[in-house]
Parts: sequence; C-alpha cells; structure tokens
Amino acid sequence: MDVSIVIPLLNEEESLPELSDWIVRVVEGNGLSYEIVFVDDGSSDNSWKVIEKLSSGNKNIKGIRFQRNYGKSAALNEGFRVVSGDVVITMDADMQDSPDEIPELRRMIIEDHFDMVSGWKKKRYDNTFTKNIPSKFFNWAARRVTKIRLHDFNCGLKSYKRKVVKSIEVYGEMHRYIPVLSKWAGFRKIGEKEVEHRKRKYGETKFGWERFINGFLDLISIMFVSKYGKRPMHLFGWLGTLFFLAGFGLIVYLVVIKIIDSSNSLTNRPPFYIALATMIIGTQLFMAGFLGELIARNSPGRNFYLIDKKLGIDEK
Repeated sequence: MDVSIVIPLLNEEESLPELSDWIVRVVEGNGLSYEIVFVDDGSSDNSWKVIEKLSSGNKNIKGIRFQRNYGKSAALNEGFRVVSGDVVITMDADMQDSPDEIPELRRMIIEDHFDMVSGWKKKRYDNTFTKNIPSKFFNWAARRVTKIRLHDFNCGLKSYKRKVVKSIEVYGEMHRYIPVLSKWAGFRKIGEKEVEHRKRKYGETKFGWERFINGFLDLISIMFVSKYGKRPMHLFGWLGTLFFLAGFGLIVYLVVIKIIDSSNSLTNRPPFYIALATMIIGTQLFMAGFLGELIARNSPGRNFYLIDKKLGIDEK
C-alpha cells in the first residue's frame, strides 16, 4: 500500500465528509493505493456515525472509536498500530490541514529518503496573541533543548516511513515530540516542508492555554526520561551526593561557629530554616515527579485504551 493517512478527531462531525472526499480525490488522482484511518477520541457528537457512513461507501476508510477521551497521543498511537502503508501521513480533522500536501509529503519520504517530514505552517490564521506568539516561543525552546531544527514541532501534518511509526510509542501528551521520539529511536533524517494553514471552517478549537504549559512540562519530562530513563542512579546519585555534601558542610560550619562562639547560634534564624525547608521540599517534589514518570513509562498499562468499536481493521 502506498500511503496510510491517520486522522485523530474529537467532535468533528461537520468536517469529516468534506475532508474524506478531498483526501480521496487527491490520492486517487495521483494513482496511489491508500487507507484512511479515523480515530475517534471519544466524541460526544455524531462523528462516529459519520465515519460508519463513510466506511460503508469506501472500503479504504477505516475507523477506531475510543470508549472515552484519551487524548491525541493515544489516538495516534492506536492509529500507528494498525497502519500498513509504506508511507504514513498524519493530519488533523478540522480542515486546517490541506490534503493537497499529501503527494509531496510522500515524495519526500520515497525519493528524498527522509525518515520523517514535519509540516511548517509559516503563515497561520490563528489568533496571534493566544496561539502564534506562545507557539513561536514554545518551538524556540524545543529547538534549543532537542537540537532538532524544526520551526513547528506541533504541526499535525507529518509524513513518516512506516518503520518509524512502528518503532516509537506515543503516550501521555508526547504527540508534540514525535520528531524527538523518532530521533532517539535512531531515525535522524528529519525534514521539514512549508505547508498551507487554512482557516477553521467548522466548529471551534479543542485546545486552550493549558496546552502550552503541558507542552513545556512534557519537554522537561521527555528530556529527563531520554537521558536518565535507563540509568536513574546517574541523576539521583549525583544529586544525592551533592545535597549530602552541602548538608554535611553546613553542619561542620555550624559546629565550628558554635565552638568559636558558644553564644552565637545560627539555628535561631528563621530565614535559614525557611530556605532549607524550601530546598528540601522542592527537591522532593521534583524527584517524586521524575520517579512517577519512570514508573508510568515502565507500566505495562501505559498504552492500554478501551476501544468501543472498529471499522475495517484487521486484528493482528
């Protein structure tokens, strides 16, 4: 099969027929064999009924329906599990990604031999204050931390070699960092293509300000897991030694001061206790969060999702 198109969605009943028709027109017009996998992330509208109707009229249209909402990462992960195309393309269901980009995104994988290609929505139609400015800052930080030179990490329009999506695991909210996951899996030839960003035609955005906070938290999380996930003692041992030596040095200092001047006592100074307590609490919270991330990553149920229905999906 030439191309598999994975489309996660939540309450997009209005856009699905038009989007489906557009994709079919593009891929069939280019003589490509294809499958379209819609992953309904627990929609509360009639999205699944629309997918059923579309699938009944075209055997290449398939569907997965979650019993409840799990998030975009879960939807992509389940979609990646079932695809069989040589090239896998992801796009959003809100009609802001243009299916006309599909042939070129596929060509860059097949002919230019990229492992993955990420879209770059250079010209955007989102609200500048609430989306564009935070997005630019977020992408700048991601480039600095990951050393991957992409302008738009979170663009939903991407293409991959099938081997890439079968080699990575997308969980939590790590869909923002699929380029990072791909690089750490050994797929280092990552390209970028400027793509069209279209105005939203139906419905309203499902994301708010919290996605930027979550994005930075996920960035910190994925960097620590990548570097120390297999050797946590390198982190905890170093921090433990550092804090132990600092504490021991402080005790020695207090003892010396007490010997020199028995009337002088630093322990009666409240700021000293406040600073020490703050450092301890902060360290405990950070390490507890990191330990929780390690536990979640190694939990056998981290990517177990309740699937209500499937359409046209072969059980493997």
